[in-house]
Amino acid sequence: MLMRTDPFRELDRLAQQFLNTSGTWSQPSAMPMDAYREGDEYVIALDLPGVSADSIDIDVERNMLTVKAERRPVSKADDVQMELSERPLGVFSRQVMLADTLDTERIKADYDAGVLTLRVPIAERAKPRKITVGAGSAHKEISG
Repeated sequence: MLMRTDPFRELDRLAQQFLNTSGTWSQPSAMPMDAYREGDEYVIALDLPGVSADSIDIDVERNMLTVKAERRPVSKADDVQMELSERPLGVFSRQVMLADTLDTERIKADYDAGVLTLRVPIAERAKPRKITVGAGSAHKEISG
């Protein structure tokens, strides 16, 4: 039901980790993702540790789901000297192509403990239906 749109995304993510580059709005870094089906909905979990909820932007255009987030530097006092900085800052982005069988009008988003969880219900028209067959002159009936 979910399709990757860029087969080189993982390679880009690894290269960015190796080069320790930060994302910008024009060239965002990738964010790790898990996707799985749970009952009648698909769940997409994206790792965004250290990102504030107000910097997360989620858009759906047709069947393309886009998530962008920005991790900003933490304000420090003037007398603080940074000794080590390994946590990436900047912009992170992920695009996921959603199948036509998913209901993009009813996506729910929750953010807890650095994980953005999106729940995308399966559209009613895509769920299996039972079709009853009448005998003789009875009509056929579709039940949902």
